[in-house]
Amino acid sequence: MARKPEAKVEPQPAKPALIPDHPAPETITVHSRRIACDGVGGALGHPRVWLEMGGAGFVECTYCDRRFVLAGDHGESEQLAPGVYEGSHGH
Repeated sequence: MARKPEAKVEPQPAKPALIPDHPAPETITVHSRRIACDGVGGALGHPRVWLEMGGAGFVECTYCDRRFVLAGDHGESEQLAPGVYEGSHGH
């Protein structure tokens, strides 16, 4: 008996995560595409990580899920939230 050639099975995309899409716990408007986040600082914070927005108008911190949104040209003058640093110089 001759065997039929087995059909190649293409890998399937990963199934969606079981966790539903929730909005970011905090959204912070920034004026720079490069920012650093260390949570809320102190014992409740996390290691400082530098985040780059690239071409997107936002980026999310992988530790605390804060969403950083690039400010439009509206002349907004808000103070940054605790644990957030803009630009390449840091604090």
